[in-house]
Amino acid sequence: MIKTGMIKKHLITCSVMFVLVIISRFAISDLAVSKPITIAPENSTKFIFTKTRPANGYNFANEALPLNDTKVNKKLSHSIKQHNYLSIQSNVLQFKAQKLFPIIEPILRAYGIPEDFKYIPLVESGLCSGTSPKGAAGIWQFMPGTARTYGLKVGHGLDERLNVRKSTIAACRYIKELYGEFNSWTLAAAAYNNGEIKLQKQITKQKQDNYFRMHLNRETGVYVYNLIAMKEIISKPVNYGFKPVYAHTQTSEMLAYN
Repeated sequence: MIKTGMIKKHLITCSVMFVLVIISRFAISDLAVSKPITIAPENSTKFIFTKTRPANGYNFANEALPLNDTKVNKKLSHSIKQHNYLSIQSNVLQFKAQKLFPIIEPILRAYGIPEDFKYIPLVESGLCSGTSPKGAAGIWQFMPGTARTYGLKVGHGLDERLNVRKSTIAACRYIKELYGEFNSWTLAAAAYNNGEIKLQKQITKQKQDNYFRMHLNRETGVYVYNLIAMKEIISKPVNYGFKPVYAHTQTSEMLAYN
């Protein structure tokens, strides 16, 4: 049989323990309120030339440039300077864009390729259909082997690299494949110039997959900057000394080119 004194003693002990638990909970709650834990945002990367700042709206395929990077700013400024009217002294690119962009743009859209890729022919070949010393031909500057891989007929007196519509379709197939490999339109553009194997080797070697942070060969290292510069100058010619030549014409009128 349990004695009454022991029961009272046991109840008192339990009561004290209960009070201590309540006090400790309030203390922890007060501590949490007075010293909150600060969690850094998941995406704290900063950008320069974002779309929300119209005066500095430089980007390629909506992929922004790194923020406050002196090297990036210098390279972009240099590319724009090289392509302004004082350097080129001609409106020939604007005239060619006026004729051929209405053919290129709908094909890019049909394949889900950003419209900024229409500037590749301007940078690659000046929208000319000649053949380079290395054997690349057409406005998209396809080498014979690559052209055949993406459905163009080359040889026996036929060269579909010179056909604007067919070569643009082949370029879209190639660009889409590059994007699937690199998951970046900027890197896809760089790979179009340098080749996917060479670019992947540099990504692995440098442990870096941001084009603007990578050290690439001279031509590829300025390639995307030249695309951005061309986009800026064609879309805002008067700002860079050109006449406002470029304007869309009816695509149906341009189909006579092919």
